[in-house]
Amino acid sequence: MTHAATIHDGGTILTMQPGALQAEAIAVDGDGRVMAVGPSHEIAALAGPGTRRESLGGAFVMPGLVESHTHALWGACRDLFEVYVGYAASTEGLAQAVQTRAAALPAGTWITGGPWRLDMRDGLGMTPRDWLDRIAPAHPVALSDTTQHAMWANSAALAAAGIDAHSPDIPGGVIERDATGAPTGFLAEAGCAPLRRLTAWTPNQLSQACDYATRYLNSLGYTAFKEPMADEATLAAYADAVDTGRMSLHVAAHITAYSPLTEAVVPPDEIARLRARYARPGLRLDYGKLFLDGVAPAYTASFLAPYLPKPGYDPATHDPDATLLLPPEVLNATVTALDALGFCVKMHAVGDNAVRKGLDAIAAARAANGSGGPRHEIAHSTFVDDADLPRFADLDAVAEVSPKLWMPNAGTAAQRAVLGAERLDQVHRIRSLLAAGAEVIFGTDWPASAPDANPWTGLAGMISRTDPTGRYPGAVAPAQAIPLDDALPLFTVNGAKAMGMTGQTGVLAAGAWADFIVLDRDIRPSTAEEIGAVTVRRTVHKGQTVYEA
Repeated sequence: MTHAATIHDGGTILTMQPGALQAEAIAVDGDGRVMAVGPSHEIAALAGPGTRRESLGGAFVMPGLVESHTHALWGACRDLFEVYVGYAASTEGLAQAVQTRAAALPAGTWITGGPWRLDMRDGLGMTPRDWLDRIAPAHPVALSDTTQHAMWANSAALAAAGIDAHSPDIPGGVIERDATGAPTGFLAEAGCAPLRRLTAWTPNQLSQACDYATRYLNSLGYTAFKEPMADEATLAAYADAVDTGRMSLHVAAHITAYSPLTEAVVPPDEIARLRARYARPGLRLDYGKLFLDGVAPAYTASFLAPYLPKPGYDPATHDPDATLLLPPEVLNATVTALDALGFCVKMHAVGDNAVRKGLDAIAAARAANGSGGPRHEIAHSTFVDDADLPRFADLDAVAEVSPKLWMPNAGTAAQRAVLGAERLDQVHRIRSLLAAGAEVIFGTDWPASAPDANPWTGLAGMISRTDPTGRYPGAVAPAQAIPLDDALPLFTVNGAKAMGMTGQTGVLAAGAWADFIVLDRDIRPSTAEEIGAVTVRRTVHKGQTVYEA
């Protein structure tokens, strides 16, 4: 008989196994896999002379969480190297932070960070370019908005990027101009690309960021995550962390096939080359990424119905396809080609028209390559038309819901300002998607439109559609709230399946990795506010404690 290396006993264990949801003890073998989960007396029989026994002290235990959409290195670099003032900061607070950073850096050194919000624009009293010129005239400055889809830049930054009154517009991007044609300093989508290229992180910074992000995600209870937008530098950083034993998370990364930062669609054979070079145990790379549209506050999300009117935008001239970043024929061909190579494609889609076009592309791939291929994902699925709800199940597509805009937050006012209250009641239709048979997964999209990667506030908001911290009053689309029992699979078994790890993580069962977390409370009888305040006491990955409060 094989004896357990470790037995964790004396807890209340939520296994996420249908038919055997609760247990008292876990036996783990020497390779970090679960031998058995069950009553204490049954698990005790697996003990041998060398078995280590650990008391759970009555604590609540559940599988480690799966984060299906977080830009981990991007978020870590924000915290480590950028100006960051939080999503609720004032214009004055942002100005002070930039001035403080400028005073500490030699003239000519780049300053990046933010974020700013759409509602802050009117308070500037001038263009973003002029405002930043007054704050930091000796430094190139590029500040991102809360969605990370738009930027403010000063004159030095625009000059360094070669953007002036004579510059041509960038396809798929916005370069806002004044009456003379000079750039105002507001850029969106592909218009940000020249600045992004000039402020890319170094390999050493990415290595530091990888370690920071790993510790951070472990501290929140994650034992697995998906990187949704990986270029070669990102892949190299993750691969090095895995190879050197510094990565205590299961990782999957979606290799960028098209984003507002790429000049064109990356050829499928190049995506395949990156997969072949960097894939290894612990780093899954059968995943690609495409951007279909932008974000609502910048009027760059692709909607079937018009936005509310504003200067320069007439609803009567609304063209749903005008803000698509890829023509449908290019999108269909790209998804079909990647599908044939075995890549699961995650498609950024905020507006309901973008969601529809993403589903159309999956349908094209199924028609060309047959069913049974990769389970492609519509990232965010922020707005979904009634007619498209059942298509997720019909096409075996996955609806990823992120970021945490299903509860009131700093971005809610900006959403309402451009879409109206009635349409906001149709945002993140999680209940409707589940009712239509869609498989749904959870992501935060940190640091884009989410100040943190905290899953507990996300879970609390999902079941209440209110802000569990109490900072932002009211509710967002309250009819779309779902019960805890329906929400938990999004964070565990569904996320594991989307990573190609069904039965290996996100569940505590024989043969799975011993990935589990110890919490400060049993979340099942807890209120939404209590769930939002959960503290992770301990995180175990492959049988090893990787975080302890």
